[in-house]
Amino acid sequence: MPGGGSTPEPDLLRGVLESYTVPVLRGLAGLLDRGLPTRKAELVSLILEHLQDPLRLRQLWAELDERQQAAVAETVHSASGQLDGAAFRAKYGADPHWGRISRWGLIEDPSPLCLFICSGRMPRDLRGWLKAFVPAPRAARIKTADGPPDTLSQGWTNGQTNQEETVEIPVIRAEMERAAQHDLLAVLRLVDAGKVRVSDKTKQATAAGARAITAVLQGGDFYPPVESSDPCTTEPGPIKAFAWPLILQAAGLAEASGTKLQLTAAGRKALTSPPHETIRRAWNRWLKTTMLDEFNRVHTIKGQTGKGKRQMTAVSGRRQVIAEALATCPPHEWLAFDEFSRFMRASGHQFEVARDLWHLYISDPNYGSLGYSGCGDWPIVQGRYLLAFLFEYAATLGLVDVAYIRPAGARDDYGKLWGVDDLDCLSIYDGLLYLRLNGLGAWCLGLSDAYAPSPLEVRQVLRVLPNRDVVAVEPLDPADTLFVEQFATQTSDVVWRIEPAKLLEMLEQGHAVAEVDEFLTARSGDRLPDNVAVLLKEMGERASQLVDLGPARLIEARDAALMQLVANDSRLKSLCLPAGERYLAIPADSEAAFRRALRELGYGLPLSRTGRP
Repeated sequence: MPGGGSTPEPDLLRGVLESYTVPVLRGLAGLLDRGLPTRKAELVSLILEHLQDPLRLRQLWAELDERQQAAVAETVHSASGQLDGAAFRAKYGADPHWGRISRWGLIEDPSPLCLFICSGRMPRDLRGWLKAFVPAPRAARIKTADGPPDTLSQGWTNGQTNQEETVEIPVIRAEMERAAQHDLLAVLRLVDAGKVRVSDKTKQATAAGARAITAVLQGGDFYPPVESSDPCTTEPGPIKAFAWPLILQAAGLAEASGTKLQLTAAGRKALTSPPHETIRRAWNRWLKTTMLDEFNRVHTIKGQTGKGKRQMTAVSGRRQVIAEALATCPPHEWLAFDEFSRFMRASGHQFEVARDLWHLYISDPNYGSLGYSGCGDWPIVQGRYLLAFLFEYAATLGLVDVAYIRPAGARDDYGKLWGVDDLDCLSIYDGLLYLRLNGLGAWCLGLSDAYAPSPLEVRQVLRVLPNRDVVAVEPLDPADTLFVEQFATQTSDVVWRIEPAKLLEMLEQGHAVAEVDEFLTARSGDRLPDNVAVLLKEMGERASQLVDLGPARLIEARDAALMQLVANDSRLKSLCLPAGERYLAIPADSEAAFRRALRELGYGLPLSRTGRP
């Protein structure tokens, strides 16, 4: 092994050692021998003699404890030759033992690990020597969960008694795979009807537009409005209803026309295409879009606009890292969000949100800057971006199922930051607790060649009776309650009755009878009574016998003869339909062609009273 020249390179062992002070060298040499020399050059030579000897180097490595050996392995086999302390802690649960640390964070009494790594780096030649026998580090592992709990204990201060109290908060589960496919079609139809308003500057849904979208979503948005008696005062506002208009625009399915969204040709085609295929295209387009930086939705963290905007990293890079990490997770298994966040750091799926954290702040740009040590750590910055991306986009698109509570009081990792005394959450996404990659997500991420829908989770919480009553035998999740209420009327605290009219209304909104059948079967754990199964089949057939072909303009002719002339003209008959003796129906997408052909026939069609053609 080479011993270095008269002018050692700074990244080789000799150069690194010669950059140390004599007290540091004496501390390292004391780990190797007794009766130490006093001159710096002699101390460097002593350490080199031990580390350049292959047998001695192997002996020194073998004397390290398990975590110290892991630190050496991580550094030896890293691309940079540096030890990432945060990633190491995430993977192994603690730092390796470096020795006695002073109150100033300096190593006063080094452990043998400091012979291999100092100041987080390892000399290039030493890495080469160690790579000959140090095995590669183990891969990071992710721990799955049995499932989200039904409730979560949460402490809060009673404003009337000023006493700390503990309440049991229900954990809401949202199985998003089927819901997202329904929501996609429902929002497309809403856009087609001209009922989604957006800002002409931001292209984001207005308050009225978000309310219109929420009304057609399966089960509504993730959070209902906060009640005045609710101790959790933060109003999360729209999440799914905020995301869908941006997703449709990023995917090229809709575009803004003034203050309204309208479908593109691709959007019209999506109305009759398999929704899971449209969702995969939308997901891939969202990974690359620059319409929105999801971190902008963390409103409590300021400094993201103006000069600070130039300090933010490219969103596509962040999203791609998260997508790659999701693709390593086991499908159909629940994961705690904090475990997924830890796994990302431990497995090297790391990203930066800002190039310079000094530009980001809470409340005050000086006192509340995230550039101060410990203020801009992963949970505060990357963790909040991760929460927003997963909750608002991955879940809305149906790639992951989620379990969550209200954001107020859900996390306490920001309590030591300056300027947060009046905040009960750092972001509206703080309530996300668990996620689960489902069949749609596995397919969109390339883990399966074909889309195989995830089976509904079987939970025996309902009993379906032959008289069409649906009885809750266990407390229902809020999401299950909302789904039942779409096709049944509640007749008592625990009983709903399936109503044909409500069932038809649900089917009109884009649901399929199979969804109701599958839901009731999964939640009852039994086959449906025959007359209920017959009712569902009959309503499904009746709901499909009429087809909505889209809007049309009704034209009145002066007399029946003129109507017949127009309706039977070779140029016009394919562009209109008779609607009584003197009326013609003109499909909206045929109107321009109809007017041209009508003029060729020698007739005109004046503008309507609204001034529109």
